Amino acid sequence: MTTRWAGVPATRRRDERRGMLLRAAFALFGAEGEAGLTVRAVCREAELHTRYFYENFADTGELLAALYDREAAALGDVLARALERAGADPEVRTRAGVRDVLRFISDDPRRGRVLFAEAPGNEPLAARRRQAETSLLDDLVAMGPSDGPTVVVAATMFTGAMIELARQWADGRLGDDLDAVVDTAVELSTALHAKAVERLAR
Repeated sequence: MTTRWAGVPATRRRDERRGMLLRAAFALFGAEGEAGLTVRAVCREAELHTRYFYENFADTGELLAALYDREAAALGDVLARALERAGADPEVRTRAGVRDVLRFISDDPRRGRVLFAEAPGNEPLAARRRQAETSLLDDLVAMGPSDGPTVVVAATMFTGAMIELARQWADGRLGDDLDAVVDTAVELSTALHAKAVERLAR
């Protein structure tokens, strides 16, 4: 009788099983949060023996961190494409970025839960989120006209606001009118940008 992995090279077998575990974790965490993410539940969802779980991950915290990395990379690609299409105008770039980030979350609400839902005690995931926030802040500071405190403060405020905006949108607390949320976010961020530019010109 032919087995599931017959004829498949060992490296590819492991990669496929890792992908199956990540898809299972995405389904479970997206539906139930971290409480539903147990080794047994993930393996049952993936239809894999538990030994294959430990072939790829030390525990569910490491699995969730890997899942976060996957979704964060996908979101990063979406944002990069949006900004490339938008060109150099700050307001147009902000609108494109906010719109496409929120739409990415809306297209599959499980993404929002993976990227923004609370996961108390999960240090690998918390570390990933801190790193992502720091990278976004560094990118914004690098785009500014100088590295002085005004640019850093403005970038810090914008970073925090954008992360919270995405979290509240993912939680459904901002309604379902994407255009209205984008318009408001762009108006407020443009005002912050103009104030920062005015302060730098003094």
